[in-house]
Amino acid sequence: MARSAQIFVALAAGVIFGFGLALSGMLNPARVQGFLDIFGNWDPSLAFVLGGAVIVAFGGVTLARRMSRPAFEPAFHLPEMNRIDGRLILGSAIFGLGWGLGGFCPGPAVASLSLGIWQTALFVAAMVTGMVVHDRRYRRLRS
Repeated sequence: MARSAQIFVALAAGVIFGFGLALSGMLNPARVQGFLDIFGNWDPSLAFVLGGAVIVAFGGVTLARRMSRPAFEPAFHLPEMNRIDGRLILGSAIFGLGWGLGGFCPGPAVASLSLGIWQTALFVAAMVTGMVVHDRRYRRLRS
């Protein structure tokens, strides 16, 4: 398949995802922090967004299992590692801390750049820096 078709489909999926985040109000970090504030002024809206995402993902996984290969790749690229180890737990904890403190996970953070708020740009810069540092360190450990 043509590389341009892959790029177009990825871009379209990202735009639809970003639109869904904006429509659901998930570009507002206060929504996420309100969801995590279970003993205060709890905001359940994120639970409904997550529920909708699970339904969509279930449909996608069901469809993918019926396909012999993806539309724009010769084969599916599924994770090979499926065990829970210390690195996974530590990474999950770091992700959760960043999500709770910043009110963003990577998708909404990138989508929120469109709002032009400098704090969002700072969060994304820190997020990307953390990803680069991790990848360089991980590559060094594997060599």
